[in-house]
Amino acid sequence: MRVTDHLARANGKTLFSFEVLPPKKGENIHTLFSNIEPLMEFKPPFIDVTYHREEYVYRHHPNGLLEKKTVRRRPGTVGICAAIKNRFDVDTVPHLICGGFTKEETENALIDLHFLGIDSILALRGDPIKSEGVFKPEPDGHAYACDLIGQVANLNKGEYLDEEQDDTWATNFCIGTAGYPEKHFEAPNYNADIRYLKHKVDRGADYIVTQMFFDNEEFFRFEKLCRAAGIHVPIIPGLKPLTTKSQLSMLPRSFYLNLPEPLVEAVSQCRDNEAARAIGIEWCLNQSRELMAHGVPCLHYYSMGKSESIRRVAAELF
Repeated sequence: MRVTDHLARANGKTLFSFEVLPPKKGENIHTLFSNIEPLMEFKPPFIDVTYHREEYVYRHHPNGLLEKKTVRRRPGTVGICAAIKNRFDVDTVPHLICGGFTKEETENALIDLHFLGIDSILALRGDPIKSEGVFKPEPDGHAYACDLIGQVANLNKGEYLDEEQDDTWATNFCIGTAGYPEKHFEAPNYNADIRYLKHKVDRGADYIVTQMFFDNEEFFRFEKLCRAAGIHVPIIPGLKPLTTKSQLSMLPRSFYLNLPEPLVEAVSQCRDNEAARAIGIEWCLNQSRELMAHGVPCLHYYSMGKSESIRRVAAELF
């Protein structure tokens, strides 16, 4: 079932969903399953699975030469979606990114997902390769998420890249896109970021899921500006319980977000990570309760490979 169908059938009830990371290459998928299992009692209608593009590593050889090698540390998003769907009988939402894909490869990936019965995707530009710093699309690939969304929307109309194909079958993907309550770090200003988001919705995005945030006022402002700009698709807030003291610096650095001063002060005074985790869970609970009272369609939690804190939040709410 499509994400928007799940939201519509909830009849105003706030749903629970979460995002998982594919295991690193060489790890066992049962580690992932063991993190998903404790959350299944809260009946998530769908689970997101991230996609991680290639990286460049450099290896020194005894002869003094330096070899540039391409590696993908977390492969298998499509296979993992199928495995989760088979194991837990739950819909999965694979992330589909621009980076590392030509348009032809994107179309082939969408065909595979369609054959697997996967009805929803989250279309993202994706991050640049870590060693490059600036996003560079593949030759004949998409440079922007709006163009990727447009390709998926065209496939939903039966329009394939090869225009000479006859008797094409239209897909029916529900297309999600990302929103940034605190502005995407590359956008020149907040209003421009909302305009970019409106363009993605106009190209075919059916719903928005936000980057994690820790101040609900940022979400309420973002939602209000979206509605004023004519964006009327469902907006799903993304949350994460803070779990370690080191995340006070890691999360802002990695996700370009702000942490509220009361949260920073409380976690800074913690003796250890166990105490920090308790504060992070309580903060996330308070955020979640206020957002549920506000009437959000779903609360989406970023697990980052760990589920225990999310389980403790969900046990209080769902």
